[in-house]
Amino acid sequence: MSATSASVVLALVAAFLFACGSAAQQAEAATVDEGGSLIAELVRRPRWWLGLLGDLGGYAFQAWALALGPVLVVQPLIVAALLFALPVSALLNHTRVTAREWTYAAVLAIALAVFLVAGRPTDGVPDAPGATWLPALVAVGAVAAVATGFGLVRSLPGPVRAMSFGVASGVLFGVATVLTKPVLTSYEHADFLANSLRLLTDWRLYVLVLSGLGAMYLQQRAFQPAPISASLPAITLAEPVCAAALGAVVLGETVTMSGWHGVAVVASGLVGAAAAARLARR
Repeated sequence: MSATSASVVLALVAAFLFACGSAAQQAEAATVDEGGSLIAELVRRPRWWLGLLGDLGGYAFQAWALALGPVLVVQPLIVAALLFALPVSALLNHTRVTAREWTYAAVLAIALAVFLVAGRPTDGVPDAPGATWLPALVAVGAVAAVATGFGLVRSLPGPVRAMSFGVASGVLFGVATVLTKPVLTSYEHADFLANSLRLLTDWRLYVLVLSGLGAMYLQQRAFQPAPISASLPAITLAEPVCAAALGAVVLGETVTMSGWHGVAVVASGLVGAAAAARLARR
C-alpha cells in the first residue's frame, strides 16, 4: 500500500471516530443551561468523556494520515464523518436512516471520490517560514474571532449562534490540523532529546495547542444553543476549507485544475458541500 493510500484509510478511520465523538458530546452539551458553567458541568458526565476520547482518537489517526499524505487528501475525507454520523445518530436516537439520507450520503461519497481522482492532490513543502505563516494565520484568526463574536450575541436565534460558534470551531480545527503536519515532520529523524528541547521552543506547537483547545471549547458552545443540525454543517465544512486553503497557500500543495480535471474538481466541491450541508442538517 502506498503512503497516499494509507493516508486515505487512516483519514476515514479518523472521520469515524470524529463522528462518534461529536454525537456523544452534543447529546450532553445540549442539556446544559446556557446560564450555567458549560465545561464544569460537562466534565462530570461520563458520556461526554467518551465523546472526547473519540475526538482525541480521531485526531491521532488524522495526524498519522497527515504524516503520510497531503492535507488536500486528508482533509476532504474528514467530511466523511457525516457518512458515519448517520448510523451513529440513528442508533443513539432510536430512529431509521431514510432513503433520502442515504442518497445524500452516496452523493457525498461520490463527490469525495471524484475530487481525489480528478484533482490528484500533490504534496507541497513540509514547512514554511514564519513570515509566510503569519499573514495566513492572522486572516483565519480574524474569521474565527468575528464568528465567535456573533455566537456571543444572546439576542440572535439559537441556530444562528450555534452556526457561528461552529464556523469559529471549524476554522481553529483547520489551523491545528495544518500545523500538525510540519510539527510531526520536522522532528522525526533526529535525536529524541534534541528534538524535545527544540519542540518546546517551537511557536508552531503552542499555536497548535491553543487552536485545538479553543476549537474544542467553541465546539461545545456550538452544541449548546441548538440541535446538532445547526452546528455540524458549519464545523464539518469550515475545517476542511480552512485546512485546504492553508495547505495550498502556505505549504504549496496543489490540485490539478487544467481541462476536465478542473471542471470535475469544482463540480465535486460544490456538489459535495451541498450534500454535506443537507446531510448534516438531517
